[in-house]
Amino acid sequence: MTFPTKNLIAVSFLCSASLFSQQKDSLAIDSLITSEIKTQTYNISDTETITYKKPKVWDLVNKIPNNFIGTATDVVSKEVCPYSLASLGLTLAMLPADPWIIRNSRSFGQDLGLSEDHFYKDLGPLKIIPGNVNSAFYFLGNGMTVVLLSGGMLTYGLIKNDYRSLSTSMQLLESIAVSGLFSQPIKRLTGRESPFITINDGREHSHWKFAPSFKAFQNDTSRYDAMPSGHLMTAMSALTVLTENYPEKKWIKPVGYSLLGLLAFEMMQSKVHWASDYPIAILLGYVIGKNIAKSRIIKNDKNIASKTKKYKVQLTAAQVYEYKTVGLSIKF
Repeated sequence: MTFPTKNLIAVSFLCSASLFSQQKDSLAIDSLITSEIKTQTYNISDTETITYKKPKVWDLVNKIPNNFIGTATDVVSKEVCPYSLASLGLTLAMLPADPWIIRNSRSFGQDLGLSEDHFYKDLGPLKIIPGNVNSAFYFLGNGMTVVLLSGGMLTYGLIKNDYRSLSTSMQLLESIAVSGLFSQPIKRLTGRESPFITINDGREHSHWKFAPSFKAFQNDTSRYDAMPSGHLMTAMSALTVLTENYPEKKWIKPVGYSLLGLLAFEMMQSKVHWASDYPIAILLGYVIGKNIAKSRIIKNDKNIASKTKKYKVQLTAAQVYEYKTVGLSIKF
């Protein structure tokens, strides 16, 4: 059977026209999609940049499950597991020393003129103005502190159209949520009482009640919610979010860690937390913050991108006459 040449040419032309027209449409759609993804890039150093996609309000919610799972996975990962075991071991090692640490912390607090009590004054509808110095230190780990910081960054981001500030604002709020998702179940499982409960009952070491009832926990929270410190976990995760998003601001770490130290000391001198409540809180807070930041930041290192191997080392094997040889081959 023969096919007319003219018809063959016509069919070939139509197929080619259809193929190329489809490619053009695809390219147009891809270009349109790409143009809709707005980004901003920031220079961190001469060789490093970080990029942010335009934040969406929905990101505040839809990334929480992945970051919760990511944190739980990282805690038992090969890289983080040694630190997880170390924090657990440090917790156990500190248990016998807890009463001594509390006594000396309170003694030092008294020498500094610090009170055990926390109270706050009203600012409009909010009771957030610390009534004394130790209340100010304690407020550092309060979720409202992170909310206020987030609000400040949100305002700046909206005024300056700054994606980094807007993204960091959302990450800070997310750090509160994810910290709560970790701290609350552990508190309700361990059921450890706060130091002031132990001391008021005339004991040195705390009681632990595994998985107290929901009603008991709600009615007498201080008897069951010491381990781990939610304040320290929240503060640590928020600080890690800040240091990850603003790595070029070298003052954030020393100032932030100093404030965390004040918070930790205050909670011991006011008999709210035992020292052994801290290692797990610090570890989880750090991993939470790292995961949240990692889900928003695109890091680029020009050095890594430009580096090429100058030589290649390869194991070789050969036979020369009746001899078998093994050696290294270096290619430049």
